[in-house]
Amino acid sequence: MPRLTPQQVSTLTLPSGKTDALYFDDAVPGLALRLRVGGKKSWVFQYRVGNRQRRLALGAATALTPHEARKRAAVLHAEVKLGRDPAGDKSEAQARASETFQAILPLFLARQKERLRPRAFVEVERHLNTHAKRLHHVPLVEIARRDVAGVLTGVAAQLSGASANRVRTSLSSLFSWCIREGLLDNNPAAWTERREEAARKRLLTGEELREIWAALRDDAYGTIVRLLILTGARREEIGALRWSEVGLDESLITLPPERTKNKHEYEIVLSPPALAILKSRTRLVWPDGSACDLVFGRGARGFSGWVGSKADLDGRISEARKATAETTGMPAWVLHDFRRLVSTTLHDQLGVAPHIVESILGHIGHQAGTAGRYNLALYREEKRRALERWSVHLAAIISGKPGAKARIVRLQSRT
Repeated sequence: MPRLTPQQVSTLTLPSGKTDALYFDDAVPGLALRLRVGGKKSWVFQYRVGNRQRRLALGAATALTPHEARKRAAVLHAEVKLGRDPAGDKSEAQARASETFQAILPLFLARQKERLRPRAFVEVERHLNTHAKRLHHVPLVEIARRDVAGVLTGVAAQLSGASANRVRTSLSSLFSWCIREGLLDNNPAAWTERREEAARKRLLTGEELREIWAALRDDAYGTIVRLLILTGARREEIGALRWSEVGLDESLITLPPERTKNKHEYEIVLSPPALAILKSRTRLVWPDGSACDLVFGRGARGFSGWVGSKADLDGRISEARKATAETTGMPAWVLHDFRRLVSTTLHDQLGVAPHIVESILGHIGHQAGTAGRYNLALYREEKRRALERWSVHLAAIISGKPGAKARIVRLQSRT
């Protein structure tokens, strides 16, 4: 058919008995007017790639004049002559547009869950689900360095430079995984600013420790915090504790490598007060009545109400301060500060040797390299004596009688 005119486009009809027909315009090879049942008319461009025939929709005949359709088709015809596949390019572009940050995030998190410790996974999940939310609906290929920098600047302003650096690491890990999976060609987190971090030096005072202890309730969180103070352990080591890891007769917790930060088995010695707390803890059961191995919580990761419980504890401390006409609140603190307090007190006031303190904290630097090949000591008895001295010192702080050998009241644990 010769060049189609606007009048022909408006008057052409489907031949009798057909549901679909093409009327080609000779001005541009491959350009055709497509008629379908119901009177719908549209412009298409048809071409071949090898032995395959391809067809690309250009637009409705009511929206494009024959002249406009020819201009679009001429561009596509030139691309085909140069070896391109316009329809294939369009399909690929649509596929990439569907590969948004949010769409691939579950796949990445599933992989991370297999390889990270529970606590580390929770942090990565929070970084990407919460802090990087502004990227969720953006196609991966459209995420630029400035987009990532915007996320990090917001985190730094709202929280801290250290938090921004943690989010940056999580984003970089995700983009690196995307590169390995063939979803990206470069990492948009690369060369973004890494902010300076000041080492945390918060050291709780005896008065502050007494306030915290007094504000604790006899619930799961209160029990966990007391054990953290008594042992100097990390929060996940106690929060996800299992009865199968506890030796009450040996006054010992033995954590397997997969539950420790450095992937080495780690023994936490229990002083008499810590042992009494665990002995008084009621064993949890599952809904079907079967025994639960977890000491705290019923989820796969053990206790999970960290944020809300810490906020409630801070609220009770503030109320107690107001009741004594104290006008200032307690400076910000975190559970990890207990480890610094235990270490500093054992070193500075109780005369415990540095390598024993390191062993109590689960650090392995003192047994690294050559020393680690020859020194396999667990220092169990030395740690026991050190933590018993710490429990006596703690009891004196809590009682408000420095130097006195006051006893820590036995905790009545609740489910």
